[in-house]
Amino acid sequence: MASIDYERILPRAVVDMPSSGIRKFFDILDSMTDVTALTVGQPDFVTPWKIREAGIESLVTGKTYYTSNAGTMELRREISRYMSRRFDLTYAPEHEIVVTVGGSEAIDMAMRAILEPGDEIIIPTPCFVCYEPLARMTGAVPVIVETRNEDKFKLTPELLEAAITPKTKMLVLAYPNNPTGAIMDADDLEKIAKILREHQIIVLSDEIYAELTYGQRHTSIASLPEMWERTVVVSGFSKAYAMTGWRLGYICAPEPLARQMLKLHQYAIMCAPTTAQLAAIAALRDCDEDVAAMTAEYDRRRRYIHNGLNAIGLDAFEPEGAFYIYPHVGKFGLSSEEFCERLLYEHKCAIVPGVAFGASGEGFARISYAYSVKHITEALERIEHFTKKLS
Repeated sequence: MASIDYERILPRAVVDMPSSGIRKFFDILDSMTDVTALTVGQPDFVTPWKIREAGIESLVTGKTYYTSNAGTMELRREISRYMSRRFDLTYAPEHEIVVTVGGSEAIDMAMRAILEPGDEIIIPTPCFVCYEPLARMTGAVPVIVETRNEDKFKLTPELLEAAITPKTKMLVLAYPNNPTGAIMDADDLEKIAKILREHQIIVLSDEIYAELTYGQRHTSIASLPEMWERTVVVSGFSKAYAMTGWRLGYICAPEPLARQMLKLHQYAIMCAPTTAQLAAIAALRDCDEDVAAMTAEYDRRRRYIHNGLNAIGLDAFEPEGAFYIYPHVGKFGLSSEEFCERLLYEHKCAIVPGVAFGASGEGFARISYAYSVKHITEALERIEHFTKKLS
């Protein structure tokens, strides 16, 4: 009897998919003790009590059934109201909103519903790690656009225009950005929109950090003239509401696109968890003050860590969104991985090498400030000791 040949059976697209560069450092951390880590993009706040209370009530009262595939109508109506009052966007809850298992599923559904083999998808980097692998699983061709530190890692119209070909079908726009903390304001987005209006290109706008901007309100590209019909907005509850473990996100899109995504969601997922959906209704209705308080604390940490890094000679532009800062570490003659590995092993401080977010991240490192000031202070001290030794 022949033994099973896994190399023959497994699809090459899956076998050739690299593991997350972030995960490598998490695996090392699991084997160490007394490490001060600024690695995780996860709020250190507990989910606000009103949200937890709504989830508990749903369990106590036995609301443990399937919901509509697209999510409860009550939640979709709240998402619709939220998008209108916060971002001046109008989506019909009946057929233009789909509730998903986190923003990650929403991204996957959007790509699979729109992209075909041979289509090109423009992905500005540095960026979160999921876009390129998920695009490749559709058979599409990722076109990597390297944004630049001198532009504060914004996608410029020149970079976009140079990347567009007759095969381009989608652009990923992920601002506020993980890992850089960059944002794109209304003027920045209008320059991009002017180009996109001349093409048949759908924007996948990942706006999971939309509530976490500092000094100005987030602008969605979907709110600009003639861009609503060209845009799929992806968001969720993980970051703004400290609900990472609840795994709840959503897609907002024109009905012809949302309808196709819903079909994929029906077969792959059925529906998002009922308890999380009922808790999310409370988040949208009752937790604006909690979001504002958490954002104000992130803002305090942002300014503290920015000043601290610059004081020890690690240059970084001041992030304007999310809860990451992206200092330049290349001046010591080490690759970003070498810098981060030595910092971890020699000084027990963990940050993530910039190259984990694309080749354009070489020479940089991502530091999360979703941690207490006390924790950040300890990390800065260890980083300072390490950089002095390198100097």
